[in-house]
Amino acid sequence: MAYELLLTEDVDALGRKGQIVKARPGYARNFLLPKKLAVVATPHALRLQKKLQEEREKQAKIDRKDAEELAAKLLTATFSTAVKVDQDGHMYGSVTALDIVEILKKDGYQIDKKNVALRAPIKTTGLHQVNLKLKEGVVCTIPLSIEPEGELHKKEQPVA
Repeated sequence: MAYELLLTEDVDALGRKGQIVKARPGYARNFLLPKKLAVVATPHALRLQKKLQEEREKQAKIDRKDAEELAAKLLTATFSTAVKVDQDGHMYGSVTALDIVEILKKDGYQIDKKNVALRAPIKTTGLHQVNLKLKEGVVCTIPLSIEPEGELHKKEQPVA
């Protein structure tokens, strides 16, 4: 039996503030209710719904404006990182979403790992286009240059 809940905050993969959703009892009892992310949908709580939806709409406008400003700044910037490579120029490891968050943080941009839309970790050097999904559906693509650390070591040819 699912609980009917009124969300008091946005919850990823469940809904937005002011929505009435159904959630499994364990998820509701152990996570949503104790963290005050939702309340049980009683007649009293349903009266709060309109107020919560209005607050959510105001916050959505602010979030969208902020996300569009951030996207505009990111589009004009270029990002690069140096990685360790072997003698043939192949990377040791890969560049992951968490690495991209750290690269952006060094340049003063605060992005969450969940905002980096990376299908798989980057395993080659060169210029890559990385998609970012910001708040309120704003999408941005940034250029990321992955360069070998130090000088590229070339295979030594045996002397005859």
